[in-house]
Amino acid sequence: CEDGTPLGRRDAALFALLVGCSDPKSGTGFRLPDGEVNAGREAFVRLNCHLCHTVSGEKFATAPVAGVIVVPLGGEVVRVKTYGQLVTSIINPQHIVNPNYKGKYTDAAGKSLMPDYNQNMTVNDLINLVAFLQSRYKLKLPEPAYPMGM
Repeated sequence: CEDGTPLGRRDAALFALLVGCSDPKSGTGFRLPDGEVNAGREAFVRLNCHLCHTVSGEKFATAPVAGVIVVPLGGEVVRVKTYGQLVTSIINPQHIVNPNYKGKYTDAAGKSLMPDYNQNMTVNDLINLVAFLQSRYKLKLPEPAYPMGM
């Protein structure tokens, strides 16, 4: 410290916490502009996302491809997908593959079957896709563990 006294245990813990929060790879503060839901739906179809995904409350002219594992998106959930989770799922699908789904949603090496769209998708496509997908999730309150009044 400036006065020459050593850092106390609490001060050292606080220092470690602050240093740990300065991870240069942190997504803190990252936010893209808001997108447009209808433009996101159009991008979803144009990028052929509907060939492997269904979206709650949406009907598309072309159904998912036969033999493809269909991944449902949207609907009632007890925890809504955050903006960051949706962006990550779209631009880095490998990041979220659960090891329990190896072989179902992955190839033999455990890599996500979702193609990499980063070379074919604009930033506008991305922000609009996220707006569209977020609009399709509805928060459902979980049932209480114990009935009220007991």
